[in-house]
Amino acid sequence: MLKEGGSSRRTAIEKLFESVGGTVETIYYAFGDTDVFIIADLPDNVTAAALSLIVNAAGAATAKVTVLLTVEEIDAATKKTPTYRPPGK
Repeated sequence: MLKEGGSSRRTAIEKLFESVGGTVETIYYAFGDTDVFIIADLPDNVTAAALSLIVNAAGAATAKVTVLLTVEEIDAATKKTPTYRPPGK
């Protein structure tokens, strides 16, 4: 059933993300191992994990979260200097 301005699938996805303070930027359907890609903005990684858990628990779909970093975030990461020694060395 199509609703004015988009499909009922889009509406359901947008409502889910809005319920946790997020917004959906775009939704893509694809051929292959993954059927749907959703690019969204969420308040934090904990919220993303909560969405993944609830979708997977419902059993109607399998959700996997991939956190995307901005160029600025990667630039900031390159300025950090963690101390690391590989195990056994």
